[in-house]
Amino acid sequence: MRRTRAVLAAAAASVLFVSGCGLSSGDDAGSGDAGSNDTISGEVQGEITFATLALKPTFDDYINGLIDDFEAEHPGTTVNWVDVPFQGAQEKITNDAQAGTLPDVVNLNPNFAQRLEKQGIFWDMEANADDVKSTFVPGAWDAFKVPGQDGSYALPWYLTSEVTMYNKDLYGKAGLAAPPKTIDELLTQTRQISAAGDGAYYGWHPALENSFVPNLAKLGVPLLNEDATEWTFNTPEAVQYVTELRDLYTSGAIAPDWLTQDHAKETEAYSAGRVAIFPSGPNFLKVVGENAPAVAKATGVAPQIASADGTTNMSVMGLLVPRKSKNPATALEFAKFVTNAENQLAFSKIVTILPSTVDSLKDPYFTNTSDGDVTSLARKISAEQIAKAENLTPVQWDDRTKAAVIGKIQLAMKGDLEPKAALDEAVAEANKLLDR
Repeated sequence: MRRTRAVLAAAAASVLFVSGCGLSSGDDAGSGDAGSNDTISGEVQGEITFATLALKPTFDDYINGLIDDFEAEHPGTTVNWVDVPFQGAQEKITNDAQAGTLPDVVNLNPNFAQRLEKQGIFWDMEANADDVKSTFVPGAWDAFKVPGQDGSYALPWYLTSEVTMYNKDLYGKAGLAAPPKTIDELLTQTRQISAAGDGAYYGWHPALENSFVPNLAKLGVPLLNEDATEWTFNTPEAVQYVTELRDLYTSGAIAPDWLTQDHAKETEAYSAGRVAIFPSGPNFLKVVGENAPAVAKATGVAPQIASADGTTNMSVMGLLVPRKSKNPATALEFAKFVTNAENQLAFSKIVTILPSTVDSLKDPYFTNTSDGDVTSLARKISAEQIAKAENLTPVQWDDRTKAAVIGKIQLAMKGDLEPKAALDEAVAEANKLLDR
C-alpha cells in the first residue's frame, strides 16, 4: 500500500505544480537572456545538489544507487540529494529561483518550469545536450519548449500516459464489446451504457478538471493562438462538445453528483462498479485491484482515446539545470546520467511510470505480454502510444484558469448558460488571467 501511495504522489506532482502565483520578472531571477544559446563548459568534478519532488523515502534505494554509480563513474564528484515535499514546494522553488539559490539539478514539470524558463532561469538543452536529444521521445523533449522562444529547457525524465480501462461486465450488459477510440465514440457509448444501467451504473465519469482541455485538443480545437498569447477555445467544435456534455448530463447519462467531482472520485466510482469507462494511468489498475478485486477482474484495457490522427496525451517530468549553478558541467552530466536509457528503464521497473527514452521503451518489459496480466498489457499499450503522444494541456492552464473555465462549463452542463455563451465567457476570463 505504501508503494501505491508513492506512485499516486509521483503522478500527482504534474498536477500540483500547475497552480501558483505569478512570478516576479526581476533582474536577479536569471543570469542570462531567455532563449540564450550560451553553452556550458568546465570539467565534471566537484559538488552539486539534486532536488526531487516527493520521492523520499520510498525511492531512497534507487536514487541513492544512482548517486553512488555516478560518483564512482566520475571520481571527485559529490551529489547531495534533497527531496521537496508537496506542501510548500511551489513557494520554496519560486523563492529559491528569485534568490538565485536553486539546486544544481531540479525536477519539475513543464507547467511550472515554463514560468521560470521565460525568465532565463535555466540552461538551454538544445544548445547543451544536443548529443542526447535523439534518445528521447520527441513529444517529451518538446514539452519543455517555450512558445515564441528558441530552445528547450529540460532533459525529459519520467512520463505518464493514460490508457482506457473498461468494465467488461457492464459492457456486456450494454451489448458493447470494445471501448471507445475517439471522443465521439466515448459520448455515444456513454449514452448507450448509461441507458442500460438505468441509474445503477453509467458510461463515463467526466472529471472535468482532468478531461476537458485534453478532450478539446483531441477534437482539434485550437486552445491558444500561435504565439500562446490568447486563449481561443470558443470554436464551433468546442460549442458542439459542450452541447453534447450538457445533453448527457441533463438526460441523466451522467450522474448528478459527478458534475463537480475530480479524478479521485472518478476512481472511486469505477472501483464501486458505478462507471464502465475509466481513462487513467496504468498505475490505477493496482489501486482498483487493492480496493475492488471483483471490478479489477472484470477490467479490460485498451489504448487511450485519441484524436482523429492518433495523437494521445501525456504528462512529463524533467530535469533542469539553473544558469546560476556554480557547477553546471557536473549538473548537466548528472542530469544526462539520471535520464539515460538504462537508468530510466530501472526506474520504470519499480514504479508504474514510462521512461522518456526511446531505447528503454523497446525493452521486453514494455513489449512482452505473455504472462497474460492486464498490467503488462496496459504497460505495452501505454508504451506504444507514447510515440505519438504530446503534452496536450498548455502550461498556461493553471489552477486559476482551470477554476474559471470549468465553472462556466458546469453552468452550461446544468443548463444555466448556453454552451456558446459559457465558452465565450470562459475564454474572456481565461484571457484576463493570461494577461496578468
